[in-house]
Amino acid sequence: MTHWPLLSLLIWLPILGGVLTLFAGNARPRLARWVALAFALATLALCVPLFAGFDLADPAMQFGERLPWIPAYDIQYHLGADGISLALIGLTALTTVLALIGAWGSVDKRVSQYYAAFMILEGLMIGVFAALDAVLFYVFFEGMLIPMFIIIGVWGGPRRVYAAVKFFLYTFLGSVFMLVGLVYLYLKGGSWQIADMAALPLSLTEQTWLFFAFLLAFAVKVPMFPVHTWLPDAHVEAPTAGSVILAAIMLKIGGYGFVRFVLPIVPDAGAAWAWLVIALSLIAVVYVGLVALVQEDMKKLIAYSSVSHMGFVTLGIFIAFALVRGAGNADAARLGLQGAMVQMISHGFVSGAMFSCVGVLYDRMHTRMIRDYGGVANVMPWFALFWVLFAMANSGLPGTSGFVGEFMVILASFQQSPWIAFAAAFTLIIGAAYTLWLTKRVIWGDVGNAHVAALKDIDAREWIVLGVFAAGVLLIGVWPKPLTDLMEPSIAQLAGQLAATKL
Repeated sequence: MTHWPLLSLLIWLPILGGVLTLFAGNARPRLARWVALAFALATLALCVPLFAGFDLADPAMQFGERLPWIPAYDIQYHLGADGISLALIGLTALTTVLALIGAWGSVDKRVSQYYAAFMILEGLMIGVFAALDAVLFYVFFEGMLIPMFIIIGVWGGPRRVYAAVKFFLYTFLGSVFMLVGLVYLYLKGGSWQIADMAALPLSLTEQTWLFFAFLLAFAVKVPMFPVHTWLPDAHVEAPTAGSVILAAIMLKIGGYGFVRFVLPIVPDAGAAWAWLVIALSLIAVVYVGLVALVQEDMKKLIAYSSVSHMGFVTLGIFIAFALVRGAGNADAARLGLQGAMVQMISHGFVSGAMFSCVGVLYDRMHTRMIRDYGGVANVMPWFALFWVLFAMANSGLPGTSGFVGEFMVILASFQQSPWIAFAAAFTLIIGAAYTLWLTKRVIWGDVGNAHVAALKDIDAREWIVLGVFAAGVLLIGVWPKPLTDLMEPSIAQLAGQLAATKL
């Protein structure tokens, strides 16, 4: 336990940075960029004492902070973090720094507002991962839609307004069902604390209604098939930094919601309906991968790839239900949950890196169409090296982070059903197909045209961004133990909650 309110600092420091960035004004874009980056780096630095002070052996929430917020309804400002929260908070702080550095020269209108939106978004996302009060969670969960809506709608592409409205409506409507579920739990138990909600005795009928309320909210966020259609539009129209944050962090909040709400609060309904989520996950993994094969826009291809890879996250979480309740195999269930969590962190690095690579090319050529490229490796050899590494990770090559989580989920799935494992493993072939075909058309071959021939290789700023992403991809791929050790006690506790029936 620490005397410093580290989690509050991590939430409110970037929000303060966002406000100060606004005050820098659009007339001083250089100052706005440096103010935002300074606060983002300070937030990242605060993660050091957070990780250093974390007790790896303790599955309970640590760094707890509790203050009365709305006493009349017992709503509290209650924060805490376990190993899963900590990994996602660290990923958020690091990715925000990389997104800001990557966007340094690519936005020249309303610069202070652009950077302020990212800083406020960072604080709200960290708040989602640290909130232990359901109302506080909901406020952060909804609040982060606003800066991303503005980022897409103001600095996006030609169809930015359509994409922003679609993004907002999908995610907002889904979360309304969650709010109804949370209100029901409060009226039944008299507490907004997520831990108290998890301890409530609930009938199977109650659990089933709550399960679908949570499923609608978090499935849109992941996004799962068939409520994934907002994501390609949002990615294509969003500026590069917006795509990086959307793919690397915001999609993970759906998976995190399943872990925080569905697993402990409605374990029996989760077990009863696990087959539905497993089926939807397999459709996402295979069908959406096939859709990615026919895309002509690089961003849209990588967006569909994200839906496919996030299918492994929901598959790992819900295969755990089937393993605990059906086969009584707690060890395999833990493996599935661990694989899902590792896949979330890995996908943060890989997807963030892929979108950053597309941004590097777009800043130079102002086109994302695959047909406009070809032979980039001839004029941008260092860039090509990074691209190929991230493409291999996206394909699930052993030695990269993309392999670790997916392999763990497939291994757990095999112990439930070889057919589920086969369907999930099939996506590795599809993933390799669309990723390698994209790489062949953009990176290899003869120089496509005079515009490609004039390209300059990556500069020092782009080196930093892609180099850090590459380090994360390789570190998790070669040595995932620190990450799995961080999350293991929390995973074991979740597997125990899955096994305990409320009926």
